Amino acid sequence: MKVGFIGLGRMGAGMAASLLKAGHEVTVYNRTPSKAAALAARGAKVAVTVADACRGAAVMTMLANDQAVEDVVFGDGGVLASLPRGAIHISSSTISVDLAERLTAAHLAHGVRFLSAPVFGRPEVAAAGQLAVAAAGASEALDEAAPLLDAVGRETFIVSATPATANLVKLSGNFLLASVIESLGEAMALIGKAGIDRRRYLDILTSALFDIPVYKTYGGMIADGKFEPAGFAAPLGQKDIRLTLAAAEHLDVPMPLASLLRDRFLTLMAHGGERLDWSAIGGLAAADAGEPRGLAETSAAGRA
Repeated sequence: MKVGFIGLGRMGAGMAASLLKAGHEVTVYNRTPSKAAALAARGAKVAVTVADACRGAAVMTMLANDQAVEDVVFGDGGVLASLPRGAIHISSSTISVDLAERLTAAHLAHGVRFLSAPVFGRPEVAAAGQLAVAAAGASEALDEAAPLLDAVGRETFIVSATPATANLVKLSGNFLLASVIESLGEAMALIGKAGIDRRRYLDILTSALFDIPVYKTYGGMIADGKFEPAGFAAPLGQKDIRLTLAAAEHLDVPMPLASLLRDRFLTLMAHGGERLDWSAIGGLAAADAGEPRGLAETSAAGRA
């Protein structure tokens, strides 16, 4: 399929590479052109403008936040102004439910189709084409887009015919991940202060109770106090919790743990955590307890 791909950050670059590997004709665009070089060497065409990436049957976007998506979609020469009638825009960005609803209406008015297809997985998973995709939209558009979603993911979970529902699923999933990180951090601060080896403790947890990747991945990062380089930057985690709370407020759903996580991310930002992985909120409890592997030591190491 002839497809454009816009947004070549750590996730987007891996997804675009997976599309190429699957044999699709891929045109890539990134605001910083140098990020397209590696993909060009693998056969991608490099677009000079957003419009140049919107000449095919579909375009996928993987961008950092609502503002970035709005700029690319609604701007002069943007996605809406450039996609051919009947083409599909697949948004894999983690955005607000409100923006997903506005995008759905705007695409319909322009005679193009819109799918929300946010993904679960870190950059190394994206590079392997093994993401989990939560997709929502009209069934015929989902059917047409299936080869693209299959190329970037190990499985596609269809949520509903309403695109914004996939964004709510994604936000709720990131809320759960952040909750695991916070609880792991608190538990490791407790056992670490008692002198118990944190790696040994993690082995016990993942063997006896939680034999799942999220505990192994984030537990290892917290146990080692290793929050750089950031696979998923802390400001993005903060953004996702903020969007989760906005959706919860709209639906009149109290989420006291999400409110706690919002404050933990604010604390992390106040300690200079912008460059750290979002798992660094798991280091806050150790820092609060005066543990040597707390956030303060990690931050100092990063500045050295």
